[in-house]
Amino acid sequence: MPRAEFEREVNRERADRYTKHYTAWNQFLVNLYGQITGKKSLRDIETGLKMQQSSWYHLGLVNAVRSTISYANSKRTYRLMESTFYNLLRKCRDITPRHKFRFKNPLAILDATVIELCLSLFSWAKFRKRKGALKLHTLLDLKGTIPSFLVVTDAKQHEVKVARNNFLPLSLDSILIIDKAYIDFQWLYGLKQQGVYFVTRAKENLKCRVIGQHQVNTGQGVIADEEIMLTGFYSQEKYPEKLRLVTYYDKEHKKTYQFLTNHFHLSSSTISQIYKARWEIEIFFKWIKQNLKIKTFLGTSKNAVLTQIWTAMIYYLLLAYIKYQTKYKYSLLYLTRIIKECLFRRADIIDLLNLSLKKVGRLRDPCYDLTLF
Repeated sequence: MPRAEFEREVNRERADRYTKHYTAWNQFLVNLYGQITGKKSLRDIETGLKMQQSSWYHLGLVNAVRSTISYANSKRTYRLMESTFYNLLRKCRDITPRHKFRFKNPLAILDATVIELCLSLFSWAKFRKRKGALKLHTLLDLKGTIPSFLVVTDAKQHEVKVARNNFLPLSLDSILIIDKAYIDFQWLYGLKQQGVYFVTRAKENLKCRVIGQHQVNTGQGVIADEEIMLTGFYSQEKYPEKLRLVTYYDKEHKKTYQFLTNHFHLSSSTISQIYKARWEIEIFFKWIKQNLKIKTFLGTSKNAVLTQIWTAMIYYLLLAYIKYQTKYKYSLLYLTRIIKECLFRRADIIDLLNLSLKKVGRLRDPCYDLTLF
């Protein structure tokens, strides 16, 4: 973890003002410890850390009292963890592997997931009459499958509204994969003018006229590949240029899909495979909900909840950084289990990364030079 960069963000946010003992670095360590070990309450965190008090000095930790932890999470701004996430993201991007497709265009997926909350405890997150929830909007970079952009809003916010109101970090010639919820032709035309390609599902009530056709290989499931112009009264004003409509038949599920894109150079079968890659973000959402602490929270204030979510995303980037920097051959899930069990164990990190079920018994404490007394 880049401590110097973290301290620069602390100074910029003035997060340590009026602080005597429990600094922002202490807060980050405690919350990260709760994420790694999967603690369910502040009392569990306090007890677990006090059992490892001999290791506090090396971490720079000086305090772990649940009342202090609770107060810091509710009062110290979550934006410190947000900026730390983006600082770490820049380091991860340099080492992540490219996506599986042959073309060199950057590939990203935009989607959102709902995190349900208890309305009686989180009254500020009202979603339905008797339900509370937050919505996590994510831009997933398929170069390493890491989140490159995150926005947390109340669950009432529509996906395309968040996409319009936030600048997405998409480079020129990027391909953005989105579902039907993001179809806003004015926003899509803005992406086209920025030099960004998009691939999405066409709605059933799409009004258009065919102005040209591409040759297709029916053996790959593509039924038609057409160039179209929108004919709807508002849609043709918002998107006045031509689009590409690819019709694909899925033999396995016996369904017909229509994909809408502004990319005219890739093959029709590649367009269908690109949209199929959208499933990666569903896997990502399922993974973080099952393996990170973002469904149960240690505090009830909005700031405490957002602090915990951003700390969870930082932990995900740390795992990804370790995996790609060391070319770790096992899964992220296996890595989380090893780190959880060996967190305070005196062992070489290289030994941990090479650890498998067959090699657990071979793990030994590191051998240090003899010290003369």
